[in-house]
Amino acid sequence: IKEDFEIIDKKQIPNMTELKNEEKEKTEEARWSAPILSLAKKASENLALSYGNALKSASLVGFISKPVSNDSTAKTSARYHAMEERANLMNMMKLSIKILIQSALSLGRTLDSDFPPLQQFFVVLEHCLKHGLKVKKTFIGQNKSFFGPLELVEKLCPEASDIATSVKNLPELKTAVGRGRAWLYLALMQKKLADYLKVLLDHKHLLSEFYEPDALMMEEEGAVIVGLLVGLNVIDANLCLKGEDLDSQVGVIDFSLYLKETQDSDGKQDGGITAVLDQKHYVEELNRHLSCTVADLQNKIDCLEKTNSKLQEELAAATDRIGSLQEEQQQLKQQNELIRERSEKSVEVTKEDTKVELDTYKQSRQGLDEMYSDVWKQLKEEKKIRLELEKELELQIGMKTEMEIAMKLLEKDTHEKQDTLVALRQQLEEVKAINLQMFHKSQNAECSLQQKTEVISSFEGKANEMMSSMKQMEERLQHAEKARQAAEERCNKMKQELAGRLDTCRQQMSQLDSKCSTLEKELKSEKEQRQTLQKELHQEKDATTLLKTELQQMEGLKKELRKLQDEKQQLEKVCEEQEQALQEMGLHLSQSKLKMEDIKEVNKALKGHTWLKDDEATHCKQCEKEFSISRRKHHCRNCGDIFCNTCSSNELALPSYPKPVRVCDTCHTLLLQRCSSNSS
Repeated sequence: IKEDFEIIDKKQIPNMTELKNEEKEKTEEARWSAPILSLAKKASENLALSYGNALKSASLVGFISKPVSNDSTAKTSARYHAMEERANLMNMMKLSIKILIQSALSLGRTLDSDFPPLQQFFVVLEHCLKHGLKVKKTFIGQNKSFFGPLELVEKLCPEASDIATSVKNLPELKTAVGRGRAWLYLALMQKKLADYLKVLLDHKHLLSEFYEPDALMMEEEGAVIVGLLVGLNVIDANLCLKGEDLDSQVGVIDFSLYLKETQDSDGKQDGGITAVLDQKHYVEELNRHLSCTVADLQNKIDCLEKTNSKLQEELAAATDRIGSLQEEQQQLKQQNELIRERSEKSVEVTKEDTKVELDTYKQSRQGLDEMYSDVWKQLKEEKKIRLELEKELELQIGMKTEMEIAMKLLEKDTHEKQDTLVALRQQLEEVKAINLQMFHKSQNAECSLQQKTEVISSFEGKANEMMSSMKQMEERLQHAEKARQAAEERCNKMKQELAGRLDTCRQQMSQLDSKCSTLEKELKSEKEQRQTLQKELHQEKDATTLLKTELQQMEGLKKELRKLQDEKQQLEKVCEEQEQALQEMGLHLSQSKLKMEDIKEVNKALKGHTWLKDDEATHCKQCEKEFSISRRKHHCRNCGDIFCNTCSSNELALPSYPKPVRVCDTCHTLLLQRCSSNSS
């Protein structure tokens, strides 16, 4: 429940000159109320005529068949009457809203359900919603209620679901009319009555199921009424639904309320109330602004936390990928070492083969030439394999350089993250693209490894072939030994020829020595390559240290986040202190309001209530029943008006009377409210 407070100065206490001005203003208000009476009378006459014509047309349509020529005249008359009804209802709505706002501002407090202008406003609004409703036939009978279109608001606007559920949960409401009235009460208390009706008017294709095409809600007058209802957001209402019989209330428009009473408050008091309302709205706007800023800060903190978590995940993924690449490099190095060992073994085997061939060269030159050609081919193939391995190593070095570039980009991204988050996202996308390239390159490396394994298998096949050729050579040696025994006899003859041949063999041996030296040089180059690989491993270790430093920077960012959270807590403390200050202001304002009410009571005591004479009153002021012998007259000791026994059965102790005296119902409620406010 919201409260309105008043700020009172000593200057607002009326003087004698102000009282004289009040009397002049009262005469002017009487002149202003005369045209309103005439408008109200015309509206009531038009409504009576329209309802009478509608009943006549309904009765005639049910029993009498009219000729064709009278249809056009009947339609034009019906349209004319519908336009008059809409115009009258719109005028009455304007008057009721205007008087309700003026009376609420003059009171300067929350309105109750017993407030007469508020009751008349709901009666006029109910007439507007009932205008042009279609009659629905059910098993029980015909049903015509305005709660049907109001139920559509729950589907169109989910904010109205609370109102619909609270209305359905009320056990006292048994009819659709009572539920509709309760719905209107709750919507007014939420200050969203105009918004909900606007939603209905925006979906007229759904309203056509409930209203006739000439109804007020289907025409432009409905939009005008919704625009007028926006002004009711200034009013604070506290309407109690429990204990009220909303099903059996009779909706009758009382035109006497639309005349201005003679005892209205001064213009200065209205100005003070408007100033208080402006202060209240300013404080509410400040609270909303503070809540918005707090929500924005929370959203920013959440975004920063999310981005930090994403960066940590990406760094962990990058470290995992680097570790996997390092493992792959180690595997490649092991494979290279295995290949080198195999090549060295093959070289040793070839050396042994050459020695055997030198021994057997004397016997068969042609076999030695063939073996030499085979060894030469194998050496060429091994050189080709080494060249391919060197190319693969260069590719791996290029991959490492690309990884270093990617890591440098990541470092730049972490530094630039503090400046702009948008640039960080773009750089992260670039890093992702680089990682994809690295993934593709790793796949290519795996393919090359498979090819190497295939080459190794082919080497093993060739080694098997070499073994078979060695066996064949052994067999040839056996044959050669047999031939040697036969050749020893001829050896003496062949010594001269062998001397020249020995010179040629020595030349070939020198050539083989030169080839061995070249092979040793190649082995030295491979050792240098090993050293370069070790240097690259050191560089990778340096890169891991850089990654560790980046993790430390991330911890620094976490500390900054903690600082931001501390600042958020400080802001929340500031907000709580401001709320406490606002509560203290509310207490001061309530005290000032109580002082104002005391001053008003003193003014009333000074002015004195007008004690009506018995001859002047013929009807009860509250229930308006005529006095008779059975219904006697009773004076209210607070306001001085005359009431019947039922309307003045309450008794309360007044300052001017020592004992409890008779008081009317309205004065009883007002005095009880004052007592409760003073006690609080």
